[in-house]
Amino acid sequence: MSIHYIGRGARRGLALLTTAAVVCGLAAGVPNAAAAPGESGTSPAPPTKASNLGPGRYVVVLRDPGATRYDGGVAGLRATAATKGRSFDARSARVADYSAYLTRRQNRLAADVGAEVMTRSTLAASSFTARLTGRQATELAETRDVLMVVKDQAFSLDTYASPEFLGLSGANGQWAQRGGVDQAGAGVVVGVLDSGIWPESGSFSGRKVDRNPTGPFDLYRRGNTTYMTKADGSVFRGVCQPGEKWTADDCNSKLVGARYYPDAFLDSVPPQQRDGAEFISTRDGDGHGSHTASTAAGNNGVPASVEGREFGNVSGMAPAAKVAAYKVCWNDTNPNTGGCYTSSTLAAVDDAIADGVDVINFSISGATSTVVDAVEFAFLGAAAADVFVAASAGNSGPTASTVAHNSPWVTTVAASTHVTYENTVVLGNGQKYKGASIASTGVAEGTRLVDSSAVGAAGVPATEVDLCAPGSLDPAKAQGTIVVCDRGVYDRVAKSAAVEQAGGVGMVLANTGPGQSLDADFHSVPSVHVDKAAGDAIKAYVTSAGTAATAGIVLGDTTGGSTTPVPQVAGFSSRGPAVANASDVIKPDISAPGVSVLAAVAPPSGNGRDFDLYSGTSMSSPHVAGLAAFILGVNPEWSPMAVKSAMMTTAYDLKKADGSPDRNPFNQGAGHVDPTKFFDPGLVVTSGEDEWLSFFEGQGFDLPGVEPMAATDLNIPSMAKGQVTASVTIARTFTAVQAGTWDVAASVPGFDVAIDKPSITLAEGDSATVSFTFTRTDAPLRTFSTGFATLTGPTTVRMPVALRPVSVSAPATLRGTGASGSVPVTITAGFTGEQDVVPAGLAKATTETATLAVAEVVERPVAVPAGTAVVRFDLDAADDAADLDLYVYRVNANDTRTLVGLSATGSADESVTLNAPAAATYVAVLDGYSAAPGASSIDYRYDQYTVPTAGGLGSFGASPDPVPVVQGQSTTFDAVWSGLAQGRYLGRLSYDGALAPTYVYVDVP
Repeated sequence: MSIHYIGRGARRGLALLTTAAVVCGLAAGVPNAAAAPGESGTSPAPPTKASNLGPGRYVVVLRDPGATRYDGGVAGLRATAATKGRSFDARSARVADYSAYLTRRQNRLAADVGAEVMTRSTLAASSFTARLTGRQATELAETRDVLMVVKDQAFSLDTYASPEFLGLSGANGQWAQRGGVDQAGAGVVVGVLDSGIWPESGSFSGRKVDRNPTGPFDLYRRGNTTYMTKADGSVFRGVCQPGEKWTADDCNSKLVGARYYPDAFLDSVPPQQRDGAEFISTRDGDGHGSHTASTAAGNNGVPASVEGREFGNVSGMAPAAKVAAYKVCWNDTNPNTGGCYTSSTLAAVDDAIADGVDVINFSISGATSTVVDAVEFAFLGAAAADVFVAASAGNSGPTASTVAHNSPWVTTVAASTHVTYENTVVLGNGQKYKGASIASTGVAEGTRLVDSSAVGAAGVPATEVDLCAPGSLDPAKAQGTIVVCDRGVYDRVAKSAAVEQAGGVGMVLANTGPGQSLDADFHSVPSVHVDKAAGDAIKAYVTSAGTAATAGIVLGDTTGGSTTPVPQVAGFSSRGPAVANASDVIKPDISAPGVSVLAAVAPPSGNGRDFDLYSGTSMSSPHVAGLAAFILGVNPEWSPMAVKSAMMTTAYDLKKADGSPDRNPFNQGAGHVDPTKFFDPGLVVTSGEDEWLSFFEGQGFDLPGVEPMAATDLNIPSMAKGQVTASVTIARTFTAVQAGTWDVAASVPGFDVAIDKPSITLAEGDSATVSFTFTRTDAPLRTFSTGFATLTGPTTVRMPVALRPVSVSAPATLRGTGASGSVPVTITAGFTGEQDVVPAGLAKATTETATLAVAEVVERPVAVPAGTAVVRFDLDAADDAADLDLYVYRVNANDTRTLVGLSATGSADESVTLNAPAAATYVAVLDGYSAAPGASSIDYRYDQYTVPTAGGLGSFGASPDPVPVVQGQSTTFDAVWSGLAQGRYLGRLSYDGALAPTYVYVDVP
């Protein structure tokens, strides 16, 4: 697949996310041993894998912890995880021994299915890559030693004014107050996983590193390896890997590491489809990696000019930090191949940990529907090794629930505006409309203005003409005009190039939907990018004035209106609430500049430019990565989560278009990062590996010896609950970075708040836990209410809160007996009034009783018609000491299969529930994993139910319905049925205003 961006300048053949393109979500992993989907009314359904298990390259992740997390337990192998006060040592003998053990286990698993290991990782996680058939992939996914199996898929890649905007530069800026520019990030290494780096850029210039320890932090070189003693006292060892147009001498005292991972790209993309500007080395074949690296840690005071416009000097956020580039992203000419492969990323994370980076920036798309994928799991291992990980939130805004990278150990960054490049369109009727524009020359007023639809070339579809597609405009009609073009499909800069090609002298680029970003690009002709309202007004003028329509492009904002407020959330920035964690963790975490960011690029792929303006959460993430390096240079003892907390709890609100505060945490996270405050947070809220693994377990995975934790209970600097009935209590533990007393308060509209500790007094290093009880008053049902918890004392600590009230908390499953009868249902309501109950069913089970041999697998197909409310698959072993597993696949039109549900715990009974399933054929796979002690086979009963939305068997409903309820009080009604013949039945009771139903089983002897 091509690499996708937001708001790129002129590009060659890359698909830019500037129009209708969207960032691809990382496919979720195939989780093994997940709990039964849909069994809980308050927890998210365990993750499923919507992936075709056909032949291809796969990444197989084992249950064994990677070396960063291994704390012992294997005979003869000592613990490798870092102990308190010591860094993880990837080069120790015990890590080598444990890695060898993992390698043997990986080889054995691959050999068991007849596969060959291609690449492997053992530090962040235990994983290997192999080319597998669909059957081999399925067998591995159903192996208890395997945590997940994922396609080795290619994912999308997702500063002139920002240092001043952030308060870093200047005599009173944070750089000056923290030792000067030469110390901003000193002793810290930022690892950038991206498309490579352009070493000739001034942003990465440095002296040649000789063989003797010299310079700050003892920087020296041995062969292709650069060594540096870091601020925390540990040693960084950066490999400068030779490759195409790259030698070890391309590294220097700034660029201290350069590795590349081409295996998946070379294996997947034939030579004739590789981009001509791509390099099989760390050299940047795209420009994106150079841009992110220079934003994070580029040199200070580098002069930048683009297209003859002087921008002054640019700088990274941590100009004294070192850069290590890990090239995991590749370009080709086929939109369905290329990109950033999972296996490349996993290998790079391992190497970054082994090399000793302090910060990772990952401006690459990620999962939106789950936190349990291979890359997020590897980042857990990195965070456990004290590596701060910043990741882009995604470029699929302003649609809700599109945010990626939803795991708590990653800092997920939204994009915001920080500078306004604006010019004005002046119409012939005197109306003026400002928009985003970097043009330094205008177009004279009185120039003919045309809509692209009036100047289309013969034979070109109208939809292409509206978009000013390349070659779509007729020079005989467009010559000398300003052309109005619709945003969408094609790169923004390709549209102005099409206007120039047709002889046009200017362009108005009009948004086609609300909430879309406005981006200043270097266009072929003077251009102004306007919002939908302005675009509609300009088009209306053209229609009414006809051939007499004229306009001009005037430099600057001459509308006389208010100044465009900054920072605002970018239209493209992905929003929460996160689907991945049932909205119980607020994502994104924070926002940073991500619109029209000026930084270094690669000239061959950037039309000869050394610098360019890019937009995207790809640009906001390295701001936070660099700022984390700045913090760690001053406070090397801080953990990644302390850095994250300091940023989040000192952030401030973004603004809406009218200048009022935008306090929506699903847009901005905790708010906009504020370097003038984050060095002095006063208190931090942190979590660690044990909590992360418990959270991971709670998302549906079976990790040995780990108890699940509800996402709401994670000790993170935000609070959220996706389903609140009457009330919810959320606790947070605060650790003092400085001594003091803080008063505690919280406010969420529609909720009363009770706090068990109105104030806390702490000595430096001490901790206190505060419980916040939120009770609904008049907050609207099924809609998030948002606010803040605030602690005020020597510092101000602010955490976002998001609560979604629902009408009822109800039991997940009930059972009754008899052809006619009832069973009591006790619910707790979140309001006072009448609760509607909506029945579906009953449906009679298709039942079989049979015997499975150990390791035997049988398949049971079922055709699911349209209008089905629920399909449930139940598998019950006669002996509870046995162990069965259950997998459910949807059969696709091409006869491939998609895994849509699984229940593979260590117990005898398994169940999978599909709500509102698509009409299709499904296949339940029954797996006899192990028999009871002393037995050689497993007796079982299998029941399958297809519950219709309407027209079930017998009669089924609630009595009374509606049910009178009082907020916060328990109420009991009856589930009633009649008219049933012998058999087993299933029905569903749904509740108006609630998010989870009650399933009712009825047994008729």
